[in-house]
Amino acid sequence: MADPWDPAQYERFRSEREQPFHDLLALVRPRPGMRAVDLGCGTGALTLQLHQALQARETVGIDSSPSMLSQPPKAPGLRFETQDIAAFAPAEPVDLVFSNAALHWVPDHGELLPRLRAALGQAGQIAVQMPANDDHASHETARELALEHEFKRHLGGFVRRPPLHSPVQYAAWLHHLGFATQHVRLQVYTHLLDSRDEVVEWVRSTLLTDFQRRLPAPVWDRFLARYRELLLPRLPDDRPFLYTYPRILFWGQLPG
Repeated sequence: MADPWDPAQYERFRSEREQPFHDLLALVRPRPGMRAVDLGCGTGALTLQLHQALQARETVGIDSSPSMLSQPPKAPGLRFETQDIAAFAPAEPVDLVFSNAALHWVPDHGELLPRLRAALGQAGQIAVQMPANDDHASHETARELALEHEFKRHLGGFVRRPPLHSPVQYAAWLHHLGFATQHVRLQVYTHLLDSRDEVVEWVRSTLLTDFQRRLPAPVWDRFLARYRELLLPRLPDDRPFLYTYPRILFWGQLPG
């Protein structure tokens, strides 16, 4: 499959996407000489900020998209790898597993979290942020459209639904995995977009990439046009448009 991720499209809403990163980073407890990994690092711009904020000895950014990692930033101790984040298994324990807006692409979190726990050394930390906006019209419309006959036959029945659980479940998992200290919350972010039309551009760079990679180019063009046709009447024609976006943030630290 062709890589549908477009760094320029993704960066259109850079300031809005960065705030959850900073909120997640604020939960991390830095210590000297840390080794960190950033799962689903995108372009690497925020990985550089993570590396510098922690003054880490080594930070590895991992992403499955060659396009997103085509021009990664450079700094001593910072490197990037193109691979599936679901297959992450470091040769040596790390001090921090960090993931901002990526693990909702990975299935079966009940199995994923123990694997991430196994990657941590003594007093290791995990910090994760995931979008939880599946009930918004922007997401519901994509699922509805995927079931229309023209697109369903190309998608083979695929419907994108993130494998998220409740914040309470993540807190329970962290406890049972031995994290002595934890912080879990659901936070609603509010983004003022110029108009409701920009919701299409926002979702086009994230959620809709899962449909784009599965559809032939002409069919994808019709999918996107039909998505716009269905979605916009379901949103208020406000200027600016308030796009509400819930996200789950959780952090935990193992005993020292």
